[in-house]
Amino acid sequence: MKQRIITAIVAIAFFVPLVFIGSWPFTLAVYLLATIGLFELLRMRKIHLLSIPGILTWIALAVLLLPAQYSESLNRAFGYTKVEITFSIVLLLLIYTVIVKNRFTFDHAAFSMFGALYVGIGFYYLIETRLAGIEFIIYALLVIWMTDSGAYFVGRKIGKRKLWPEISPNKTIEGFVGGIITAIIFACIFHALVPIASSYIYLIGVTIIASVVGQLGDLVESAIKRYYDVKDSGNILPGHGGILDRFDSLLFVLPLLHFLHFVV
Repeated sequence: MKQRIITAIVAIAFFVPLVFIGSWPFTLAVYLLATIGLFELLRMRKIHLLSIPGILTWIALAVLLLPAQYSESLNRAFGYTKVEITFSIVLLLLIYTVIVKNRFTFDHAAFSMFGALYVGIGFYYLIETRLAGIEFIIYALLVIWMTDSGAYFVGRKIGKRKLWPEISPNKTIEGFVGGIITAIIFACIFHALVPIASSYIYLIGVTIIASVVGQLGDLVESAIKRYYDVKDSGNILPGHGGILDRFDSLLFVLPLLHFLHFVV
């Protein structure tokens, strides 16, 4: 527990100032986090980040992370859109399977590109959310943290019925519901201090969906780790695991807030 607390303090001391600064320092930090996350994911499939397919996958990630305001500049400079570059990398990865005579297979190529999308989309929307306003970042983090805390304490206190034991044996239905309720309470308190939605009804509706999707995002990462038989995605954060272990919910919640047009 002591190690977890020390790591959390150091991580917060690094990340929070960058959130407030925003602009290019925050974007560079997100690129670094996403790169580490991609490395953790590829390592599960035994694909090295510094290999040819690893580098191609990272290029796809870097393109996907490019903020919308710079996408037009990319098109003018190279004559290609983000989608076209991503498609080109898919073709290159498939050609590579032939060059190496299936030592790198179609399955590897699919895993690589899906990994770039999984990591890239979530972190892309982290950049876009910060550009929309720091209050949206605070709201998203608040919902995720309060969901986790509520689920943990309610689950420990009254949790009896397992939520999804095949994926995450410690999670309970009572904890799942408790996390949603806790997130709603703190979201309403935050809205009273910093109005972020058009109404409390809208806020509560979005918070319920975000809390549910955030918990599902956590389960998705648990399912990936269980399938590839790893305990943590990495060890860069002692006591907490890897970057994907800490950002798994955020990778789902942030795109959702944009898809619901909560972040504009």
